Amino acid sequence: MINKYQDNHDTIIALSTPTGKGAIAVIRLTGEDAIKITNKVFKGKDLEKQKTHTIHFGTLRDENTIIDEVLVSLFRNPNSYTGENVVEISCHGSAYIVRKIIQLFQKNKVRYANPGEFTKRAFTNGKLDLAQAEAVADLIASDSEVSHHAALNQMRGGFSKEIKTLREKLINFASLIELELDFSEEDVEFADRAELKSLVTHLQSILKDLIESFDLGNVIKNGVPTVIAGKPNAGKSTLLNALLNEEKAIVSEIPGTTRDFIEDELVIGGISFRFIDTAGLRQTEDKVEAIGVKRTYEKMKDASLIIYLFDVKETEVSELFDEIKHLEEMNIPFLVIANKIDLLEKGELPEEFSNIQHFFGISAGKKLHIESLKKKLLEVVNLDSFKTGNTVVTNVRHYENLVNTQKALVDVIQALENGVSGDFLALDIREALHFLGEITGEITTDDLLANIFSKFCIGK
Repeated sequence: MINKYQDNHDTIIALSTPTGKGAIAVIRLTGEDAIKITNKVFKGKDLEKQKTHTIHFGTLRDENTIIDEVLVSLFRNPNSYTGENVVEISCHGSAYIVRKIIQLFQKNKVRYANPGEFTKRAFTNGKLDLAQAEAVADLIASDSEVSHHAALNQMRGGFSKEIKTLREKLINFASLIELELDFSEEDVEFADRAELKSLVTHLQSILKDLIESFDLGNVIKNGVPTVIAGKPNAGKSTLLNALLNEEKAIVSEIPGTTRDFIEDELVIGGISFRFIDTAGLRQTEDKVEAIGVKRTYEKMKDASLIIYLFDVKETEVSELFDEIKHLEEMNIPFLVIANKIDLLEKGELPEEFSNIQHFFGISAGKKLHIESLKKKLLEVVNLDSFKTGNTVVTNVRHYENLVNTQKALVDVIQALENGVSGDFLALDIREALHFLGEITGEITTDDLLANIFSKFCIGK
C-alpha cells in the first residue's frame, strides 16, 4: 500500500551554505507563509506583491534595529524546489549575522529545519521521487567528475525513468491477473501466460544488467580502492608520495618501515582513486609487522585494483612470475610496476619482462613516468558502460531492492512453469512491484523516509 508520507507544513528555516566566515551566506525558508513572514521583517519592496523568481534588495530589521542589508529571492509555489513558497536570503557571511537572522525568524514562529527536510518536502509534494531525492545528497557529496555525472543523471530522473518503465509493464499484467481473481468462478484467463513469461524474462535481463552495474557504481561513488603491494623496500611509500606529490608516508631504507596501511585520495582524469600503501609482503618473526602483512592481504582482497611494485634490480624473474600467478588467482585487476629503473645500466628493462600484461616501468624516487602511470591507471579502470550513457546503480538501497525484485521474478517464472493458480501468481508479482516501488518512493514507510533524509545536511 502506498504511504503518502505525512509531514507538517509549518514554515522552516536553515542555513544552506557552509558554516563559518565567508563573503556571503544563504539562508533558506520554505512553507506556505514563508513570503508573508519574511515581508514582516524586510524593509524594501512589498514582497507579497512581487512575482516568483525575482530578487529584491533591502534590509532585515528586528523592530527598529537593522541586522543586515540583504538580497531576497522569491520562489512561489508550485514553481520552487520544495513545491511550496520558498525564500532565499543572501546576507553577509558573518556567523553573528546568520545567527541573528535565524533568531529573528524563530521569534516569528519559524521552525529550524531538520536534516534533509527541504528535500523531503520536495519529495512529499511530488517535485522529486525518492531515487532523485537521494541523488541530491550524492550530488552534494560528489568529489570527482564521474561521481558528479552519475548523481546528476540520477537526480534528473534517468534511473527513475527506467525503474518506472519496468514497473508499468509489470503492472499491466498484474491488473489482468487481479481481474481473473474477480472472475475465479468462471475459470477465465485474461493474462496470456506465455506473454507474461516473455515479459518477466525480459525484465530479468534488464535487472541483471542494473545489478551487475553496482560494482562499477560503487567505484564511481566511493572511488577506486587501489592497493600498492610488494616486497619490503620495493618503494611503495615512495610511490604513494610521488602520486600524491607530498610526503604522506615515511620513507626509509630499513625494510618493514610500513607496518600498517596508509590511505589517501587522488582524482585522476575525473576519477577518484583511494591509494592504500601497505606493509611489505614477506615472512617475518616481528609480531607487529606480521599483523601488517596480514592486513595487506586483506586489503588486496577488497581492492578494485592492485599495483604490484617490485625493485627491478633486486627481484628475480622467476620470483616475480610466482607473484603474478598469485595475483591472477585473486581475480582482481592489477598492474605490475618495475621500480627504480633509473638504476638500470642502459635504462632499459630486461627483455624477459616484456610479456607481462599491464607491465610498466617507473622510478618513484625520481618521479620518472609517474604521469604516464596515472594514464595507465585510467586505462585499467573500465568505465566504458558509464561513458556510453548506460544507467549505473550507485545506491546500496537501490541495489538491494533490485536483487529482491529479481528473486521475486524468479518465483513468478517458477509459478508459471508449475501452472500455479492466479492468486499465488499475483502474490509473487505484487512482491516484485513492491520492491520496485520502494526504489522510487511509490511505496514507502515513515521509517524508510526518516532513515534516508536523516543523512542529509541541514539546509538541504
